[in-house]
Amino acid sequence: MAPKRPQGAGAFPKAVESPAPLVQNEPPLYAALDLGTNSCRMLIAQPKGSQFHVVDSFSKSVQLGQGLESSGKLSRASMTRTINALRICRQKLQRHNVQHMRLVATEACRRAKNGQQFINQARRETGLNLEIISPEEEARLAVISCAPLVSTKTRQLLVVDIGGGSTELVWIDLTQVPRRERPGAIMRLHRGFVQDPGPFAAARVVDWISVPLGVATLRDQFQDVDDDAARFALMSWYFEEHLSKFSPYAKEQAKEGFQIIGTSGTVTTVAASHLGLRRYDRTKVDGLRMTSDQIDKVIRDYLNLGPNGRKNDPRIGRDRQALIMSGSAILQALMRIWPTNRLSVADRGLREGLLYAQMSADGVLEDAPY
Repeated sequence: MAPKRPQGAGAFPKAVESPAPLVQNEPPLYAALDLGTNSCRMLIAQPKGSQFHVVDSFSKSVQLGQGLESSGKLSRASMTRTINALRICRQKLQRHNVQHMRLVATEACRRAKNGQQFINQARRETGLNLEIISPEEEARLAVISCAPLVSTKTRQLLVVDIGGGSTELVWIDLTQVPRRERPGAIMRLHRGFVQDPGPFAAARVVDWISVPLGVATLRDQFQDVDDDAARFALMSWYFEEHLSKFSPYAKEQAKEGFQIIGTSGTVTTVAASHLGLRRYDRTKVDGLRMTSDQIDKVIRDYLNLGPNGRKNDPRIGRDRQALIMSGSAILQALMRIWPTNRLSVADRGLREGLLYAQMSADGVLEDAPY
């Protein structure tokens, strides 16, 4: 007689659940879109410590402001090009399921008689809600994007953002801010140029200006001048004339403790040319420091090349060659007024400022004094 099996023998044992670690939620994604006079550019990023990590990006020359100087309106062709680019941006936003975003338009839409109409059309055709921001906010966002490049030795800071349709200058006094707190004091300006800093030492904005001349609008002003060198000189002096209302214009600035940070395609192109880069490398350009003499040498080389030489120079690139001399004219004017051995090149700008501002407001940046 076969022995009876004990009750429950051979049955599957009851599964014992081991305590698995909880899966951390991925940091939220943020997007920033900058629709300027020449380009439509977007970044998608997630916060990482006190900085952010770029997940996806987009950049396309749409020339939204083409013909604006003469007509006062955005042309049908330029609006069509821009909306096609915005459709690509929308696809990327949907693919990444981005919930936090800020999409802004600047000088071309501010100046155009049909700027708001275009924004409404873009909303209907792409579903994207763009907003036209003020010159002050544009300047403020450019400033905070450059905060990581502020030297702890800097006492007086000039941030210059050379755009397609306008150029923003912001002069900041850091003398009352302890050295190690200076980058953080710049970052806190995202709340406004005039604010209560709370318990922190404050960066004081001495003055700021938005000059309605950028690389495209300045070029268009002097298209009827045939001589290359004469056109360059006229553009540079014409830009300087527009700085007369900027209060630091008349003040001589000591080189010690003074820093200029330049953010624009012009500044990064000049830096790449100085380094002799045949292929652009952001890691070598962003944060590079240049002297006035080094900048002058690059600009003289551009003039010696002439229009045809610049078109074929791989350091400039075909997208930039039509605008490099108007941008260089602006840069030379600034170096003429405030000569310095500490111009810092910033491959960053409005998009990065938009991301920092959103993430700071949401409190998702860690270990940051702002």
